[in-house]
Amino acid sequence: MARQARAIQTRKSILLAAAEVFDERGYSTATITEIIARAGVTKGALYFHFTSKEDLALGVIAAQLELGPLPPQRTKLQELTDQGLLFAHQLQHDPLTRASVGLAMDQWSESAESAESGNPFHGRPFQSWADRLTGLLVEARGRGELLPHVDPAETAELLSGSFTGIQWTSQVLCQRRDLTRRVISMFRHLLPTIAMPQILPTLELTPDRAVSLLASRDAALEGEDAPADEEYDAAAEDGPMSEDDPASEAGTAWEPDADPTRVREGSAAPEGEDSAA
Repeated sequence: MARQARAIQTRKSILLAAAEVFDERGYSTATITEIIARAGVTKGALYFHFTSKEDLALGVIAAQLELGPLPPQRTKLQELTDQGLLFAHQLQHDPLTRASVGLAMDQWSESAESAESGNPFHGRPFQSWADRLTGLLVEARGRGELLPHVDPAETAELLSGSFTGIQWTSQVLCQRRDLTRRVISMFRHLLPTIAMPQILPTLELTPDRAVSLLASRDAALEGEDAPADEEYDAAAEDGPMSEDDPASEAGTAWEPDADPTRVREGSAAPEGEDSAA
């Protein structure tokens, strides 16, 4: 178990270092050597877990998408808005999330020849995000939460694209400091076009909701045993490798019995509805 714990920690350290370097320098200019130095591991340790810089980028994307189980909510639309608020929070505070988005955006600055070569992480975070939203919207439709005209896949693409533009604007203007406010505004404008009117008053859109969700998730995870990891060979991780480096980046709530496009500040959730996960 000590070996397993060491392997898990080493892998996490490498992923975090890679995310920081990708976020700061971009994928094309980041190097394996720099990531090794940032992580404080040997070259053998890195290559035991990841075969290349490309493999590292895919690992960063996968780690960012593994948010862990979130507390279930009374409506699927609340779970959808929770995903957006949590993603905004992670972009502000988590280098893995920032690097994942940066890796997807970085591809657009590559040459046409590079784009045609089929970069394996091109668009993957965006598609994964849209797929996740589609799943939630399909469930919401099955539970009668959506207006009859709503197409889940089409709506998920709209939400994903809107979020992408909003987070990029926030990044350019103020390093994403106002991203949560912008995401809340996006939901306030878009949700009335897809949600049944009776659902809107139940949705909680507050700046601190993501923090509450994470606290609830972490408390639940603390009571669980750590998941089993793959077999680990310490000798292989620390073994010598070739010197060749293959890599030369104020709360709002819906107001009942009113115009659904308007909200009132500081409102509490309706009676019977949890105010935070």
